[in-house]
Amino acid sequence: MADKKEYLFKVLVVGDLGVGKTSIIKRYVHQIFSQHYRATIGVDFALKVIHWNDDTLIRLQLWDIAGQERFGNMTRVYYREAVGAFVVFDVTRASTFEAVNKWKNDLDSKVTLPNGQNIPAVLLGNKCDQMKEGLTKNKSQMDQYCKEKGFVAWYETSAKANINVEEAAKFLVGQMLANDKTYPSRDLDLNSLDLNMPLEETKTGCCG
Repeated sequence: MADKKEYLFKVLVVGDLGVGKTSIIKRYVHQIFSQHYRATIGVDFALKVIHWNDDTLIRLQLWDIAGQERFGNMTRVYYREAVGAFVVFDVTRASTFEAVNKWKNDLDSKVTLPNGQNIPAVLLGNKCDQMKEGLTKNKSQMDQYCKEKGFVAWYETSAKANINVEEAAKFLVGQMLANDKTYPSRDLDLNSLDLNMPLEETKTGCCG
């Protein structure tokens, strides 16, 4: 029997403070949700192993970038060698959507694929189980916004109600697999990270 093809993909999870980045990662990796996380300081890591099909094993290295780190000097270090990203905002707070463009520009200016293209980024409107504000009420406008800003897709998600988290991740993985066929994979230095370290119990209040 042929050996499985194995991939290691570094995925960034960015967005303003309190939009639910840690909650989304915990829901996706551990299938758990809590109303109470303290704010992430710096960056946390989580590892998700995916048996994509009979021949393909994928290890997703998810980097939970603290909201207050935006545009800091360290983000260039955190972003290095990423091949995909989630940009998260809170559908109940229009101000977090206004910051999306800045996060996307920050990604595009600091990390690219080996062929020079931008890494695929999926936009997540989190907390969709709650009352929405702003643009997310209009699907066609959101579609147009994502096309203009260079997002490969957008999803309304809820870490609390487990809505579209798995679907959004599956779409992004598919994009990264397709890209991987166009350039040689780069090996990340797993020895430099403790990938068994659980995400810190880190964000205050409801980050659903």
